[in-house]
This record gives sequence, C-alpha cells and structure tokens, in this order.
Amino acid sequence: MTERGAGMAAFKGKAPGSGSGEMSRRTVLLRPHIGLTPAQQTQARRLRRAGAEPDAIAEALSLPRDEVEKALLQMRSPRPETTRGTLNVTLAAHKLIMKERVGDEPIWQTMDRMLDELLRLRTAAAAPRKRPAAADQDDLLLPLTNTSSPQG
Repeated sequence: MTERGAGMAAFKGKAPGSGSGEMSRRTVLLRPHIGLTPAQQTQARRLRRAGAEPDAIAEALSLPRDEVEKALLQMRSPRPETTRGTLNVTLAAHKLIMKERVGDEPIWQTMDRMLDELLRLRTAAAAPRKRPAAADQDDLLLPLTNTSSPQG
C-alpha cells in the first residue's frame, strides 16, 4: 500500500478564527434598534419559548408591545423537520469539496457521495483478507512439465 497522501497534495485546513459565527458589524447596523436592554430581550424571548404571546409578555414585563415584538422577531425559530444542515468548514475543505463536485451537482449530494465512499473504503480496509485455500494455490502454479502425451 502506498504512503498516505502519496500522489496527492496534503489536505490541511486552518481552524476557524475566534470571531467565527459572530454577527457582522454591518448586520448589527442594519437591524432596527430595539428599545430594550439585553436582559429585557432575553427575558421576553424566554417567555416566548415558554409559549406566552407578545401581548402577555409586554404586560408581564411592563414593556411597550412594539419593542417586545422587535425582540421576538430576531429569535431563531426551530424547524421541526430539518432536512439539511450547515457544514462549517475551512476554505481548504470547501475547495476540496468543490473539486469533487460532478457537474452542477448540489453540494449536499457531493458530501453524501464522498462520505458514502469514505465509509465503504473504511469497511473494505477493516475487513480481514482471506488467503487463498491450498487447492486454489495449486491452480495458480504453473506446470513445470508437459503433462500431455506425445502424439505420434
């Protein structure tokens, strides 16, 4: 078996930076101002997750309904039947995945295909290899003498 990575450039990505996943400054500037403190926003969102309606939340916290609604609009809503996920990968990994795409294949399909191939190869590599049986080895040997009778 060849050395790992022989004939192919080594794949080495770089870990995401410390600010990965943070909201960009531009996004923060584009969002409407919410007239609530971060603690009030958190409290309103907690009540909403518990099932309270915006009117009830505003009344319970003695806050303006419009401001409560702005805070609630920025909540993430769970999707009950998620069929896709976001894969946070390095630029090097993304480049590799894009190289593996077949035509205009969707990236999720490329990932499924690559993972399927990886799992099949791992299974094949982990399977014990059988040695040919003694009878099979005899079939592989070349005859040293001519066993056919001379015609003549």
